[in-house]
Amino acid sequence: MKKMFTILLSVGLVIGFSFGPTKSAEAKTITYKNCTELNKVYKGSVARSSSVKNKGGKTNYKPFVSKELYDANKKSDRDNDLIACEK
Repeated sequence: MKKMFTILLSVGLVIGFSFGPTKSAEAKTITYKNCTELNKVYKGSVARSSSVKNKGGKTNYKPFVSKELYDANKKSDRDNDLIACEK
């Protein structure tokens, strides 16, 4: 009886983890109206990659890195340094 319970529990856990809900770690691709709206969600701005350098000098916050999110809000990158809405 114990052996059967262990087998059923194991199978149930394997199936549960295999078909359970999945969440993406990627940011939602939202186009923000302006930098004020973008900075409410992403305080340190949005960078296209982690290797980009800020042309405007030192910033107060580290940018959130997301290629998709940057591309959707590319219009907000005034100095074309691949960081949108830096503070």
